[in-house]
Amino acid sequence: MANSGKGTFQRDSDVHISFEDQQKINKFARLNAKVDDLKDELKVKLNDMKNLEEAVEELSLADESDKIPYLVGEVFLCQNLEDTLKSLEENKTRKQDEINELEAKCEELKSQMSELKGHLYGKFGSHINLENEED
Repeated sequence: MANSGKGTFQRDSDVHISFEDQQKINKFARLNAKVDDLKDELKVKLNDMKNLEEAVEELSLADESDKIPYLVGEVFLCQNLEDTLKSLEENKTRKQDEINELEAKCEELKSQMSELKGHLYGKFGSHINLENEED
């Protein structure tokens, strides 16, 4: 039987995995899971930012004298247009800071993963697959 498929087991391959190597593989897996979680959280924050920007656009159509209900926690406060726009800008700034922080964490984790990848691929070559399915 021909062995041409990717990811098939080869009995004659002599790959020894030390405890240290297994620890690196486990660390890579943990980092990868954290990156996935951060990406999900980042999507939520980006969607929140989009919603805030859309709210600012909608308020450009509002009348100066209108009282605008603004959700704070679980309560709506009625504010004038100027105060509402100020609150939205503060929220946008806060949200952008959170997005920047998540992106920085993600890059830091990816850097650590690259180091581990280099070591593990250097040692195991094609006997190990560390690539995400979506990449």
